[in-house]
Amino acid sequence: MASTNAGTAVARAKTGNSILIWKDFRMGMIFAIGLAALSGILFAQILPRGPTTQLQGLLVLVGSLILGVLAGYLTQSRLAMLLVPVVHILALEIFRPQLLGPTVGALRLNETYGILAFILGRGLYGLVAVIPMMVGVYLGLVLAHQLSENPGSGFWRWIPSVLVSGIVLALAVWIALPASTPPILGADGKVVPGSIAQLTSLRLGGLEQTILIRGYSTDKPVLLYLNGGPGQSGLPFTRVVLNDLSRDFIVVDWDQRGTGKSYSAFEPSSSLTLAQAINDTLELTQYLRNRFDEQKIYLIGESWGSILGVLAVQRQPELFHAFIGSGQMVSPRETDRRVYKDVLELAAKTGNTKLTTKMQSYGQPPYADLPYANVFAMGQYDALYKPYTPSQAYRALGNSSGIGFYGVMASEYNLIEKFNVLRGLIDTFTVMYPQLQNIDFRRDVKKLEIPTYILDGTSELSARRDLMLEWMNTLETPRKQVFTIANAAHSVAFEQFETFDKIMLEKILPATYLTK
Repeated sequence: MASTNAGTAVARAKTGNSILIWKDFRMGMIFAIGLAALSGILFAQILPRGPTTQLQGLLVLVGSLILGVLAGYLTQSRLAMLLVPVVHILALEIFRPQLLGPTVGALRLNETYGILAFILGRGLYGLVAVIPMMVGVYLGLVLAHQLSENPGSGFWRWIPSVLVSGIVLALAVWIALPASTPPILGADGKVVPGSIAQLTSLRLGGLEQTILIRGYSTDKPVLLYLNGGPGQSGLPFTRVVLNDLSRDFIVVDWDQRGTGKSYSAFEPSSSLTLAQAINDTLELTQYLRNRFDEQKIYLIGESWGSILGVLAVQRQPELFHAFIGSGQMVSPRETDRRVYKDVLELAAKTGNTKLTTKMQSYGQPPYADLPYANVFAMGQYDALYKPYTPSQAYRALGNSSGIGFYGVMASEYNLIEKFNVLRGLIDTFTVMYPQLQNIDFRRDVKKLEIPTYILDGTSELSARRDLMLEWMNTLETPRKQVFTIANAAHSVAFEQFETFDKIMLEKILPATYLTK
């Protein structure tokens, strides 16, 4: 019998039908746990938010699989399938730097939004790291057994090995599938000559960010769409809903830093500032002017995008033909205060004491419990909107587009980016929204030097609409107009996109466009 000295490594010792690298199997377990802890610490430092890009997702998957195989081979115990991932996750959580955003923050599993944050953050990591790690442990056990002097069969049959390997392979393929945007097709089903349908990455403010460009012709004027949020990605929505508009414009949608396909630009979070967002907007505008040989471009902002758009226009009006606001925001703090009051009145009117208690527990805006208080208040919006029905065309697109909840099923996102769409909305909102609390255009933006147009949904919350009308009544511009549109609320440009198309082509374009 071989020596019992537990410190003598790599001596082959028989234990039934298997072999141990260590004479004492406990040494293998200790070594495997050490690897799990070390890898957790390493991942916590290198990828504290987990994988945020396709390449990172694949590297995490492969690294976790290798770790699992080593652990299984070293321990030769099924217990490692549970123990190794648990140790890895504990080390990751303990040594992860303190980060901003609910998806990596304290757990709030007593709230629906907290559960969603958990799924988007820890859940994604579990998908690309923990599952491959457990499969790796299993394969390590199989490998050790097959290298023994008496491999046998039973539990170690090759069929389960193939099946579990197929799980990881399928996951790797899913992660690796590229994102794309469909080409622009004519009635004959062929790509329209001279059209553009492109996802493009470029550096804005020193960080990689992504834009979607779609147009039936590259000789048309450029329209840059700024999404709401802060933190929302809307690439598939502009592709689907504004398709007709792209016949007469080059429509550009942009995933701002920390959102959607640009979620990896969240870090350093210190760069997620209002000033930087304005700078990024102006830098992107310069890029579009140069690329398409346009002296100026059109700028439309939705909700948060309407704030960003106004501030960009105020800074450099010479870059823009006109500004169009949809769901125009004027003072986020005042809007939140009015919504707070309206929700309490709604609760009193309906006798909903639970709603009253919940709202009062958050206190007066600006809310300290971000983003949970805001999300709860937003959940009451449907009851506060005046009744309306979006256009039939918009509802038909919603049923047939196949882009899914928040567009996450769209082809414009790969698997990691599908998680990033909602991660970006949750985390970026939490960082950016407090920075908007001192904005009030009634006080700060009394004049804009370019034509300014507002799409006014008659069913919009009075807490937003009244402030917009008050601001527009006093705003000085070369030309201004509020287009009042029935059966629309906050997302007017989408909910009544046919009317928006008509306004752009028949009203705004003839009055403002300067030919090349």
